Amino acid sequence: MNRIKKDKQKKVLAIILGGGRGTRLYPLTMDRSKPAVPFAGKYRLVDIPISNCLNSGVNKIYVLTQFNTASLHNHIVNTYQFDTFSGAFVEILAAEQTYSSESWYQGTADAVRKNLKHFHDQNADYYVILSGDQLYAMDFQDMLQRHIDSGADFTVAAKPISRAQATGLGIMAVDEKGMIKKFYEKPAADMDISEYRVNEKIMKEQLGKKVDSSNEYLASMGIYIFTAKAMEEMLNNDETDFGKEIIPESIKTRPAAAYLFDGFWEDIGTIKAFYECNLNLASINPDFNFYDEDMPIYTHRRHLPATKMNFCNISYSLASEGSIITNAYIVNSIVGVRTIIESGASLDGVYCMGASYYETEYEREQNAKKGIPNIGIGKGTIIRKAIIDQNVRIGDGCRIGIDDIPRPEGDFDMYSVHDGIIVINKNAIIKSGTVI
Repeated sequence: MNRIKKDKQKKVLAIILGGGRGTRLYPLTMDRSKPAVPFAGKYRLVDIPISNCLNSGVNKIYVLTQFNTASLHNHIVNTYQFDTFSGAFVEILAAEQTYSSESWYQGTADAVRKNLKHFHDQNADYYVILSGDQLYAMDFQDMLQRHIDSGADFTVAAKPISRAQATGLGIMAVDEKGMIKKFYEKPAADMDISEYRVNEKIMKEQLGKKVDSSNEYLASMGIYIFTAKAMEEMLNNDETDFGKEIIPESIKTRPAAAYLFDGFWEDIGTIKAFYECNLNLASINPDFNFYDEDMPIYTHRRHLPATKMNFCNISYSLASEGSIITNAYIVNSIVGVRTIIESGASLDGVYCMGASYYETEYEREQNAKKGIPNIGIGKGTIIRKAIIDQNVRIGDGCRIGIDDIPRPEGDFDMYSVHDGIIVINKNAIIKSGTVI
């Protein structure tokens, strides 16, 4: 495996695009930005791209965001602390008003353009542009080597996909050297895109193996590496988005390379994708491997005790630290940090995000007098196919999602329904006996 010289590693700057309002993940983004949404029981979404950067030797990282930044800021400040000699950092650049601009970020390219003055301080040779809502493990040094060897102004990470998958992604046509010649955003299912089929030789040269013959197209993963000077020239206009404007237009006039990647990759920007991706992690053979010691996913160290399980029946599930589970039935579920589950509770296909603190006995007594349940899941409560956000109080004997009756989609008091999945809002109070 080729590696980049150490002096080049120091001149790579990573930029993570935190997204806008995160409406597709609402209500999980009601009180937090998209990168700060809890994931896999103990992580945040932003931990994925940051960990990929650190595992690749890229340790100068900016996160661009503009909505609900408090939770994200607290997580990053308390998690990514580096020594004073390395020069490493993870910093948030939230949208700001200046004398030259009073507008918020208008898109991914606009967000980067408005922060170029901050990036100049790092004197980078290369920029790595990443999304804040994807799950994958990638060595960016390999992609950077491909970028340098190709002589491209920019390189796009590309995943082999089938024709059916191509309708929801931007696809690329490459020549015999793997240079991008055409780009098309989300082709219709009945459109003839045979000219975009990728040569099997290119697949084997870059991936070192034969790929499933049905995956004959290349989709943009929304992961880019730019030569610094070229990116600044490409941003010298009013175009606002990389995927829709900057990349397709620049391919026509600038050398652009494809970096083929055939590992697991998932865009988790919707409630359905978020739910399914989380629960898949609890399966016997999950698509993404959190247990790879060479590519660990980092997050905040909480110094919590091990989870205690008293007389429980638990299968195909994950339980994060600091939880107490008593006489419960749990299957196909994820139990987040500090989750308290009382006797007789049943969870099937549930992602419970847990709590950010423990209640004291005094607080429990005071809330009981007001008829407010404790944080966690009460006695005898049954929950199916749901996401329970942080610090939720669900009382005794509740029934959530246990029937097969179609539910109206939308946002309601204390909960929402999206793609048939019930989402209980952060800090919601679901009183004993409630049926949803």
